[in-house]
Amino acid sequence: MIEPADRVKQLPPYLFVEIDRKIKEVKEKGMDVIKLGIGDPDSSTPDYIVERMVEEVRKPRNHSYPPDEGLVDFKEAVAQYYQERHGVKLDAVKETLPLIGSKEGIAHVHFAFVNPGDVNLVPDPGYPVYGIGTLFAGGESYKMPLREENNYFPALEEIPGDVLEKAKLLFINYPNNPTGAVATKDFFERVVDFARKHNLLICHDAAYSELAFDDYHPMSILEIDGARDVAIEFNSLSKTFNMTGWRIGYAVGNGEALEALSRFKTNIDSGFFTAVQYAGVEALTNPRRDAFIKEMQKLYQERRDVVAEGLKNMGWPIEPPKASFYFWAPVPEGYTSQSFVTKILEETGVVVTPGSGFGEYGEGYFRIALTVDVPRLKEAMSRLSEAISF
Repeated sequence: MIEPADRVKQLPPYLFVEIDRKIKEVKEKGMDVIKLGIGDPDSSTPDYIVERMVEEVRKPRNHSYPPDEGLVDFKEAVAQYYQERHGVKLDAVKETLPLIGSKEGIAHVHFAFVNPGDVNLVPDPGYPVYGIGTLFAGGESYKMPLREENNYFPALEEIPGDVLEKAKLLFINYPNNPTGAVATKDFFERVVDFARKHNLLICHDAAYSELAFDDYHPMSILEIDGARDVAIEFNSLSKTFNMTGWRIGYAVGNGEALEALSRFKTNIDSGFFTAVQYAGVEALTNPRRDAFIKEMQKLYQERRDVVAEGLKNMGWPIEPPKASFYFWAPVPEGYTSQSFVTKILEETGVVVTPGSGFGEYGEGYFRIALTVDVPRLKEAMSRLSEAISF
């Protein structure tokens, strides 16, 4: 057997693969499982998007390779969306780039900018791909702790000077996965100033930008003056329009950075199905778009409130998140993240995610995803209340 490359040997098992293995074990024992682990929407893609997809699939013209730079119609739809939702005017040709899901772009941006020995500034806890992409590109990750007492913002002033001399990319993610934290305008302004001062490219992951509650509307970092000089923003149709399986996302912002990412991508992939890109156009521009987004926000807010009340009744002092569909909560005293998650899965059949799966500073926490309906959430809270005492 040929040995895998060292970069593969260094990888831990993907977090959700391990969770699925444990779920299988519990199910084999006959237990009813409620999955609050992975952030995969349980609602359907809107009919108007599916109908456009069916229409486009039937057109032979869409069965050939898509344009290398992405479908012009989709790029223009992204630009229109940013103008309408954020008041940000983009050059559709130079400042938008279609992606095979935002995860793909986040993974590949490292290869466009990072040389061996370079450093990326990576939030911890955070989406694992930030660090894994750095590893694959031969770079090193400097972990920026996201602490509760700092509102889950990285303490930029604590990053050592010798690290900053080698730093290339600065990753941030708001609304945040896994903590549910949201960014302020002041924070974004500080990040932009910091990137200018230290010649960094900000990579902002905004995948949860439309999952917000209580009339809160998350900002795009591109709303900040001068941001497009130092930043690109990744976004996705996955969470906003319940399209996780469609693999459709995009990056926007600094044109030179997107050109470098595009140049890398065109050498390793051929884009994604043209019919899917047309479906993306429909998602972003259909007159029913805003009503659908509000419907999803209402649905998740109702679920959020159920979990907030349940956790409060159990003694967890947690502020309900303003955005994302995640709760980030401390484990009870005497448990690690993993031992607590294992305990409640085995005793209650409720699946949550250990905070340690998102990095060393996630230890001591667990994440709940609001991706089942209200009756199942109430059942999950009931089971947890019977199994846990403080």
